[in-house]
Amino acid sequence: ADKGTATVADIATGIAIASGFGLGDAFASGGSAGYDHKKMGITAKGAWVGVQRHFRERAINVQEDSITVVGVGDMAGDVFGNGLLMSDKLQLVAAFNHMHIFIDPNPNPATSFVERQRMFDLPRSAWTDYDTSIMSEGGGIFSRSAKSIAISPQMKERFDIKADKLTPTELLNALLKAPVDLLWNGGIGTYVKASSESHADVGDKANDALRVNGNELRCKVVGEGGNLGMTQLGRVEFGLNGGGSNTDFIDNAGGVDCSDHEVNIKILLNEVVQAGDMTGKQRDQLLASMTDEVGSLVLGNNYKQTQALSLAARRAYERAAEYKRLMSDLEGRGKLDRAIEYLPTEEQLTERAATGKGLTRPELSVLISYSKIDLKQQLLDSLVPDDDYLTRDMETAFPPSLVSKFADAMRRHRLKREIVSTQIANDLVNHMGITFVQRLKESTGMTPANVAGAYVIVRDIFHLPHWFRQIEALDYQVSADVQLELMDELMRLGRRATRWFLRARRNEQNAARDVAHFGPHLKELGLKLDELLSGEIRENWQARYQAYVEAGVPELLARMVAGTTHLYTLLPIIEAADVTGQDPAEVAKAYFAVGSAMDITWYISQISALPVENNWQALAREAFRDDVDWQQRAITIAVLQAGGGNLDVEERLALWMEQHDAMIQRWRAMLVEIRAASGTDYAMYAVANRELNDVALSGQAIVPAAAANAELELA
Repeated sequence: ADKGTATVADIATGIAIASGFGLGDAFASGGSAGYDHKKMGITAKGAWVGVQRHFRERAINVQEDSITVVGVGDMAGDVFGNGLLMSDKLQLVAAFNHMHIFIDPNPNPATSFVERQRMFDLPRSAWTDYDTSIMSEGGGIFSRSAKSIAISPQMKERFDIKADKLTPTELLNALLKAPVDLLWNGGIGTYVKASSESHADVGDKANDALRVNGNELRCKVVGEGGNLGMTQLGRVEFGLNGGGSNTDFIDNAGGVDCSDHEVNIKILLNEVVQAGDMTGKQRDQLLASMTDEVGSLVLGNNYKQTQALSLAARRAYERAAEYKRLMSDLEGRGKLDRAIEYLPTEEQLTERAATGKGLTRPELSVLISYSKIDLKQQLLDSLVPDDDYLTRDMETAFPPSLVSKFADAMRRHRLKREIVSTQIANDLVNHMGITFVQRLKESTGMTPANVAGAYVIVRDIFHLPHWFRQIEALDYQVSADVQLELMDELMRLGRRATRWFLRARRNEQNAARDVAHFGPHLKELGLKLDELLSGEIRENWQARYQAYVEAGVPELLARMVAGTTHLYTLLPIIEAADVTGQDPAEVAKAYFAVGSAMDITWYISQISALPVENNWQALAREAFRDDVDWQQRAITIAVLQAGGGNLDVEERLALWMEQHDAMIQRWRAMLVEIRAASGTDYAMYAVANRELNDVALSGQAIVPAAAANAELELA
């Protein structure tokens, strides 16, 4: 898609059209009427999104804070050149291509940026075109064919070199191992391997002499704008050693993603042209006018995917068992070859766990890709892409201006099912995590398509994309740790609520119906949490809310995230309101009052805190929570139907508790034992759940509808 390959694209398209192939110039992206990737700088910009995230999570803003960079490439290159123009605060202290070595030990960020821009704007350039008069003392441009290079005192200090002279190859080896902030790869060749690999394993003989091992890198971050700069095992070794990197296919996905958007847009618009509703010239003008919008969509995908990797890496150690099961499932279905993808064996993961480590970002990069691909195929094989409500997700794949003008034509897109499946899969995995579908599939017995359908309902009734955007808008305003913690809470809400829909609705999901029913109630009740909560529950919510505000989180967002546990419980509350016909706000008051009076809120927090050592314990813990959700709902319904019509919630609760005093005392005695117990005995919670179940079932004579629901759910 640069100047050279645009010509190739036009030739390929010409052959396709001459052969009668129906896609026209959508056959190949980047032609003369397509998007020029180098001019857009889209690949480098996408990779830079990853670099920004790595440093933001290290409390560094690369747009404002000066960082030192060693680069592979030159300013004539698309990815290298555009990348080194992403910030005017960069100190490019060294770079090399196949001909020259550029050294500027202590550059002035502003003047060197201007010079890099000048070189990038030249028709062609080499490092020898750099204005050496602006270089810092001790630097220079050196030929890679020189016999030796004198190492200046400034070079020794900057790159931690002891020798007075080095061959060019030795100098390059030292530069790769230099203690700098960023290693930016925009060139050709493989320069980093793992210590467990031989140079022959790498298959890039030309760079054998200068190549380094992942555990020898002393940079903080590697940005992989170019392909194959590191072996996968080299990345893993770097990651285990504390370095920040993703993979090349994650970092430089912007170019491929841009091509995907272009092809899908052309397919849509070419059919509009063929229908006579637009001329070819108008189509080309529209394509050009949407360049910035397409770029924003692409960079948004880069941002979301690297964010998903950060969320996964944050919990990689504690969720190691989930990743083991995911890999085993993919392997069992012939979707994954762990050895080919250099993913660790069970034994290797166990060894890492002993040192408190889980999967690295490069390994998670592989799994996030496989999980999206697998889910997309599962959705394609289902009816999800044919659901009118779910089909709306395809709009997120197109520029907003196109959606507003050609909504009807978009619904006739020949790749509609593929686009819908891709967008839902990407959205789900990016926001809910790599193991989300696998976890819910195991615990509910539902299909991936069921899980995705339930997720879309939950996403829309809780407006999760809106809240994620609010958190993302806090970049550089609050710490990255706080942002990830807030997102973790949203993920927990999404996971629990999706599970609730899968258990409560099973095969009766109807996205349009459920969003229309639950959405307005959730919006109304969510704004009233301050009124609905009371006692210790309210105090805990206020403490969490205040802590977020003090960390710099806006008040409305802090209130919402602090209340995610209670927002989840609004689902059974709304269902209880449906059963009783009472006002949802009154039902909510009763529900929370029951939770406080019976210490159910405390009890479920103890269940959530149970450590999980294997899959059976994970399933048991979720089953315990499911049971308690139903039991609290059943008790709430019974309380609301206790006594006469003139009693308020507190009076009804007191009356109900008096009527069931003996059973409640047994339940409270059970809680006393749990509080006094040391350790975490799952059998103890199984017995406690049975006690609470007895209390809940005792009210069923009063509420036959609740009893019917209970029998159905327990079955």
